[in-house]
Amino acid sequence: MTSDTLGQPRTSSGSTRRVPLALALLAASLPMFMATLDNLVMTNALPVIRTDLGASVEQLQWFVNAYTLSFATLMLGASTLGDRLGRRRVFVGGITIFALASIGSAMASTPAQLVAARALQGVGGAAILPLSLTLLAAAVPPAKRAMAIGVWGGVAGLGVALGPLIGGAVVDGVSWQAIFWINVPIAIFAVPFILRTLPESYGRREPLDVAGLALVGAGVFIGVWGITRGNIDGWTSSRVVTALVASVLLLIGFVIRESRASHPVVPLRLFRSRSFSIANIAGFAFSLGMFGSVFLLAQYLQVVDGYTPLQAGVRTLPWTAAPMVVAPIAGLLAPRVGVRALLSVGLTLQSAALAWLALVIQPGTAYLELVPGFMLAGIGMGLTFAPSSTAVLADMADDDHGTASSTNATIREIGVALGVAVLVAVFEGAGGTISPEGYADGLKPAILTGAAVVAVGAVASRWLPRRQPRTSSEPEPLLLAEAAPVS
Repeated sequence: MTSDTLGQPRTSSGSTRRVPLALALLAASLPMFMATLDNLVMTNALPVIRTDLGASVEQLQWFVNAYTLSFATLMLGASTLGDRLGRRRVFVGGITIFALASIGSAMASTPAQLVAARALQGVGGAAILPLSLTLLAAAVPPAKRAMAIGVWGGVAGLGVALGPLIGGAVVDGVSWQAIFWINVPIAIFAVPFILRTLPESYGRREPLDVAGLALVGAGVFIGVWGITRGNIDGWTSSRVVTALVASVLLLIGFVIRESRASHPVVPLRLFRSRSFSIANIAGFAFSLGMFGSVFLLAQYLQVVDGYTPLQAGVRTLPWTAAPMVVAPIAGLLAPRVGVRALLSVGLTLQSAALAWLALVIQPGTAYLELVPGFMLAGIGMGLTFAPSSTAVLADMADDDHGTASSTNATIREIGVALGVAVLVAVFEGAGGTISPEGYADGLKPAILTGAAVVAVGAVASRWLPRRQPRTSSEPEPLLLAEAAPVS
């Protein structure tokens, strides 16, 4: 079997099989919605899980970071395996792993068991997100591909927006374990439906850079571990210093490896593009500052204000639902006003929103005082997603679109993991505790740190090229992959 540059599947006779658009959308989007929903569902359930399992702040971080790190470091490898072994085969395998890991998460009775199960979920998610869009784009006619990709992005945005709300309703109405059990029937339905609906496809059969994946995975994991242990063991302790130094050395080794490998997992030549490099710097700063802040703010509404998970989920809608409205508008405006202006404004609004929240938050703060910050953050996120995707691919050849998009997604997910680790370290270092009395003390400096990091991304975005990005006659399947925040 072979494939064209858009990943369209071909049978042994060379023909391309198409399926009805609605069926292809359902088959590709349902597993992606499941994986997207699971991220913010988990964040909203953290206070309840902490109480039930007796988890520490460090363990709460790893409930999130175990998923994020395995997802980030394996996504490029999953795409490569899909090209070699069959995208549908690896996609279905990812769904199966995700479902089994969901069962493990639901049955976890200790923090360590939940961390392990969440890491396995990340392995499955790494195959679900990139391959769902590639399979969808290959299964529909070129004339309908742009609409299909747009709907796919909308479904991903819906998963982000509804995550806190659905998670709160499930946790309040059933239990925190139920947020994982609901994945199982979805997977049981999705796997046979995908096998009957989506045709198999293959890409370029390149060797998998196992050494590169191992170096970057180990480097990031050890670095995050060192940061999470800083306040516990002491920043000058031998364990923490050794971990941080080892992390730096491993990441340097990764760069050296990628510069010499014949088939690198991250081709360093991509960073010769100023648009690609700056977009990744901005995306990394956005993920680190914003999602690290979300981790802490999601718990504030429950720990300090005493809201139930459902009540907290409803109150975050001004933030989480805004990108669904703003992101499509930003996509339409990008060709007219340029991605640099939109990205710069979006990141500036998010930095201002976090600064606002840090200044007004304290025990007893009225919810209405938080709403302006939530709305600014949501609008800023909506202005960031689509322009960031466009900037990443602006100077890329068509054959590099998939690698460039996956590289950007990987960098952003690493930013999420580091954001949780760094901002929680600031929270604990400032004397913050998970209690109504001590939470705001650590939250203020942590959120201000997040605001400063996002501001760095806003400044960096000003170095994006002024000219409009190159457009192609036919949309690339992975073009909008980055418009779907998964963390």
